[in-house]
Amino acid sequence: MKTSKNKTTTLEQLTTNYFGAVNSPSRDSFNQEYEAFKLGFLIKQARKKKGMTQQALAQKIGSKKSYISLLENDVKEVRLSTLQKLISEGLGGTVQIKVQVGDEVICL
Repeated sequence: MKTSKNKTTTLEQLTTNYFGAVNSPSRDSFNQEYEAFKLGFLIKQARKKKGMTQQALAQKIGSKKSYISLLENDVKEVRLSTLQKLISEGLGGTVQIKVQVGDEVICL
């Protein structure tokens, strides 16, 4: 594993070391799991920023606290329509989608 002059390993180097090269099946699997983790983390951060409990957010969108917990802890996948409802009705925000294919980025 290459390191910089100060012998510090970069995040990219660690990721390649543990999960394989870019576009390998193991790296693709890691990337998919990481994206799901980020979504749950973002929901949790937005909820906390609004000063809401999981229970309060669940009540606002007609759901259960346990469902919000599952989303925030990356245990449950979320449908786009549910995500939009959670963000708009529950948190008063908007969902923005970015699609990246290779180097091309398309924002909706």
